[in-house]
Amino acid sequence: MGKQRALQPRVRTVLAALVVGALAAAGCSPGGGGDTGPREQTRAERATLIEFADAKASTGPAEQAPGARRGGVMPVLERDSYEHLDPAQMYVNSQTTMASLIHRRLTAVKLDNKGRYSVVGDLATDSGRVSDNGRTWTYTLKENIRFEDGSPITSRDVRHTIERLYADFVTEGPKFVQEWLADTSGAGHRKLLPGGPYKGGHLPDDVLETPDDRTIVFHFKRPRNDLPYALSLTGYGVVSQKRDTRERYDRAPATSGPYKIGEFRRGRSMTLVRNDQWDPKTDPVRHAYVDRFEITFNHEYGKSARELLADADPNAVTWSGSVDVDTAQQVLKDKDARSRTIEGYQIFVAQMAINMDRVEDHRVRRAIAHALPTRAVLAPYGPGIGGELTGGYLNPTLPGADPSYDPFDKVSKPGGDVKKARELLEEADAVGTRLVYAHSTADADQKGSVAVADALKKAGFDVQRKEVPVDNYYDRIGKVDNGWDIYRSNWGHDWASAATVIPPQYDGRAIEDGSANYSHLNDRKVNREIDRITAITEPEKAATEWFGLGKYILEEITPAVPLFAYKQLQIAGSNVGGVVFHNEHSGVDPTRLYLKK
Repeated sequence: MGKQRALQPRVRTVLAALVVGALAAAGCSPGGGGDTGPREQTRAERATLIEFADAKASTGPAEQAPGARRGGVMPVLERDSYEHLDPAQMYVNSQTTMASLIHRRLTAVKLDNKGRYSVVGDLATDSGRVSDNGRTWTYTLKENIRFEDGSPITSRDVRHTIERLYADFVTEGPKFVQEWLADTSGAGHRKLLPGGPYKGGHLPDDVLETPDDRTIVFHFKRPRNDLPYALSLTGYGVVSQKRDTRERYDRAPATSGPYKIGEFRRGRSMTLVRNDQWDPKTDPVRHAYVDRFEITFNHEYGKSARELLADADPNAVTWSGSVDVDTAQQVLKDKDARSRTIEGYQIFVAQMAINMDRVEDHRVRRAIAHALPTRAVLAPYGPGIGGELTGGYLNPTLPGADPSYDPFDKVSKPGGDVKKARELLEEADAVGTRLVYAHSTADADQKGSVAVADALKKAGFDVQRKEVPVDNYYDRIGKVDNGWDIYRSNWGHDWASAATVIPPQYDGRAIEDGSANYSHLNDRKVNREIDRITAITEPEKAATEWFGLGKYILEEITPAVPLFAYKQLQIAGSNVGGVVFHNEHSGVDPTRLYLKK
C-alpha cells in the first residue's frame, strides 16, 4: 500500500529499476548533479526489470563508494520524529530510510556504482530459491550474522519475525507476506495464527518451515513470484525471539545492521552509533563509514533546505527532506549548490479519483478527465522539480510503464480541454451536473483546487468545493459513503511492479472503509484480470499485462484521472560524500554517506 498520509510520503519502499532521464548523472555519482539547468518536463526512460540475484551477488562486503573514507560525526536534519522502531510497524518513508541502517531482512535492494538495481540476499545467501511454480520459496541464512548483543540470528528468529506479524498489536506495517501465507486479504489473515506466537502456537510446517537453524521455507497456495521484493521491505526486518517484548519492542529493538541506537529522545533527537556485531563480509548493500549519525527533528523542509544551501554545517545532510519550491530556484541557479544536489522520482503518482457510486455515466467521467488542468495542479509543487506530468496510472520508473502514454492529453494539453469536456457533457445530456469536489486544506492542494474548479465550471459542471482537514484527509476520502464526487489521492508502489499499484486501487473485492479503491471500481473483467496477471510467473510478461490492464481501466472505465508523478530534489553539505539518489528511499541512500575530510 502506498498512499500518502496528509499528502506527505507514507511509504512503502520504492524499488525502481533505473536512474531516470536527465537525473542519471545526479543519481549515480557521489555528490551528484551535472549542469543540467532548471527543468520543465523531464521524461523518464523506460524502466527495466530488476534481477533477482544469486549467491555471488549477495556476498559482502558492499561495493565501495568512490572516494569514501571512514570516521566523523554527521548531523542529519529531519522534519518528523520516528513513531516506530519495531520493523513490523514501519511503513513511513522517513522511518524506513533510517531503518536501512539498523534492521536487516532476508533480502534487500542493491544499487551498484553503475546505477543498476537488483534484489540480493541480505541475511539470506541469495534472493531465494523458488520451486512448485512459484508456490515454494527456500532461504538459507548466512553464517556469522548477529544481533547487536552478539546473539546469532537463526531460522527461529526469522520464523518468530513472521509469526508475530499476526499479533493484534502489529497494525502499521506491510501485510503482503502474512496475507499470502493465509491466502486471504484484510483482517481475515490473522485467523491463521490468532494473537501470534505468544501463546506457544506456531504456523504449521506446510505454511512456514524451519527444518534447521539456517533454513526457512515459505509455502503458498498460489504462486507468489514477487516474494523476494516483498521480503526486502523494512516491515520484514528480523526480530530477536529472545528479546521480543511485544508492544514494548517498539521502544528498544534488537538491531542487526551496521548501526544501533545510542540514544532516542522521541520528538527531539536520535543518535546512531556503530554496531560492532555487524560483519561487513555478510552485507552486500550497506557501509558504515560515519562513526555516528546525530539526527535532530522538527526541521521543516524550507528551513533545512535554506540551511543546507547556505552550507551552515558542511557535514550536515537530510535523508528525507526535500528542497522546497521557493528555495529550489536559488539552488538551481547556484553552481556550487547544484554540485551538492541529487534528484529523482518518488514512488507516488497523484490522481483525481472519481466516485463511481455517484458519477455513473462514463461520458461524464471522461469529461472530467479532459477538463482537468494538470499544469495548475502541479504548479505549487514546482514543475520539473517537485513533479512531472503523467498520462497513465503507473509511475515512470515501473517496468511496463510507457512514458508516451497519454490518452486524455494530460501531458500534451496540461491546461485541460474544456471544449472536448463540454462536448461529452452535451452528448450525455449532462450539462449542469453537480460535482462535489473535496480537497485538503494543505497549501498546495488549496492552490490547485481553484484552477480545477474553474476548469470544470467552464466545461459545464456545477462545482461545489469542500475543504477537508489535512490531518484526517485519507480517513475521510477512504469512507465508502463519503458523499463526494471527486477527490485527489496519491499512491506509490511498494516495489517495482504494478502488482502493488493496480490491485490495491482497482480490485472491487477490496472495497471497504479504509480501502485504497477510492473510486469504488468493481468490474468483473478487472477483477478476473487481476487474478490472471498475478499468477504470471514471467516478470516481463506480467509487466506488459499490468500496463495493458491499466490502459483498459483508464480508457474504458476512467475511475480516476492521472495528474503527475512526484519528484524529489535534495541538497547536502559541502563536506558530505556518497550522496546518491536511491529509488528504494525516494531520496538519498544513507548507507553510502561519508565525510570527505
